[in-house]
Amino acid sequence: MTTESASLGSLRVLLQSDDYIVVDKHWDIRIDSKMWYEKHTVQAQLGHRFPQLADPSTYYGFRFCHQLDFSTSGALCVALNKAAAGRAYRCFKDRTVTKAYLALVRGWVEDETQTLDFSIGKNSLEGKTHMMCIEGTEGCENPKPCQTGLMVLEYGLYDGDSVTKVLLQPLTGRTHQLRVHCSAIGHPIVGDFTYSSGADDAPYRMMLHAHLLHIPLEPEPLLVSAGDPFLPTADPKWLPQRSLRTLPATVEALLERRVEEDRKIKEEKREMARREEERRKGRRGQRIEEESEDQRRQCQEWLSEWSGD
Repeated sequence: MTTESASLGSLRVLLQSDDYIVVDKHWDIRIDSKMWYEKHTVQAQLGHRFPQLADPSTYYGFRFCHQLDFSTSGALCVALNKAAAGRAYRCFKDRTVTKAYLALVRGWVEDETQTLDFSIGKNSLEGKTHMMCIEGTEGCENPKPCQTGLMVLEYGLYDGDSVTKVLLQPLTGRTHQLRVHCSAIGHPIVGDFTYSSGADDAPYRMMLHAHLLHIPLEPEPLLVSAGDPFLPTADPKWLPQRSLRTLPATVEALLERRVEEDRKIKEEKREMARREEERRKGRRGQRIEEESEDQRRQCQEWLSEWSGD
């Protein structure tokens, strides 16, 4: 990832298989667009790089499994056929996908590990209808529950101002969730022009990057890392001063925790299925017992009638 703008030929591929392509989306490019003047999109990059893989039966030629904001970089999964798209969609729908984002946020975050829990709705105020907002703020319509895990990685300076490097895990999937949640705790993402009301316009980009994507596909899960663009070697304005935890160890712990959570969920489902089967067997046994009583009564009646003859 560089400070240069995206071009048609600058697509970076992280993974390619018969069913999926995962790309490292650039920080200043849309995924797709119906506007004729939008020449540089991920859709156009894919068509330029892989014209033979485009599906003419789809509007954009490629099936994007999820979305990233225009200003967000990082791992973006593309399905190459309808069946693959369906398998990935079910994982997203069942919330079994694990995503983790890197961000530089303004100020030094005091709570090193926390869960941000703010319901998010659409902003109905004039001039802000493209934005989201937290429940209780003016103009917030139809807020829905929303949670984000936050882990502090490093404290430092960006262009002389105090900032914190964090790993963010969206536990739900709302529009602009990470940006709104960080802003809600007083630590907006560096370079987020929209949620700083246009004030944070000095950085060359918004410092939000989709670092990790894990989709538990069968039989082989998809696991991709899009690296770390927030390093002094890539952007000398970022100067780390104190490290709390390393990125690899934090990601490994996150994935292990997710595996354990999934194991517990599967166990609970198996236990529920076992109890349901026992209930069904009990109901069948009860019906058999009732039928046996019926049969005995009918037999007694028949014997009585026969002995009377």
